[in-house]
Amino acid sequence: MSKAEQLDRLLRCGIVAIVRAGRGELLVDAAEALLSGGIDVIEITFTVPKAQRVLEQVADRLGDKVLLGAGTVLDAATARAAMLAGAEFFVSPAVNLDVIRLARRYGKLVLPGAFTPTEILTAWEAGADLVKVFPCDTLGPAYLQAVAAPLPQVPLVPTGGITLDNAAAFLQAGACALGIGGSLVPAQAVAAGDLARIETLARQFVQVVADARKP
Repeated sequence: MSKAEQLDRLLRCGIVAIVRAGRGELLVDAAEALLSGGIDVIEITFTVPKAQRVLEQVADRLGDKVLLGAGTVLDAATARAAMLAGAEFFVSPAVNLDVIRLARRYGKLVLPGAFTPTEILTAWEAGADLVKVFPCDTLGPAYLQAVAAPLPQVPLVPTGGITLDNAAAFLQAGACALGIGGSLVPAQAVAAGDLARIETLARQFVQVVADARKP
């Protein structure tokens, strides 16, 4: 699948599921539950113990059924390790030019994190495919709308504090997709192996996105 096709896949899904836990071995099943619920874009963060191994396991089990990415990628070395483990996109909480350069060199999607208009434009001009607006729980959809107005060319992915109650508002404010973590993949559900809960939440978020995108 080409990079353009991967970007289209991410945008069509409209959700980047952020998966993390204190024990990495719990996350492969959680990723499968997300897929069963209709979400096929999954980010494993490097805050997870043995994250590289988890990426490999998810890639081995689910293959092309999901678009697999790595989160909390803070430097090029981590990005390269994630790529070798099977990651097709990199997400960072900040703008790291080395990570962006490596992603472009190898034809991978990259979503650097930014908050201010200056940071967002810096990330975009450096070659970001999308810009993760983080943290979005501080100022909410109104802030995203205000930032998107003068930067309509930049595809924005708000992340942090996205819930079933406010997801539609973020999309209506100009988000091209949503980065969703704890409200989609609750730590308690992961720890308890409550895959049905994760699948149900995935279906609910998919429906919210579909409804919000209706003309």
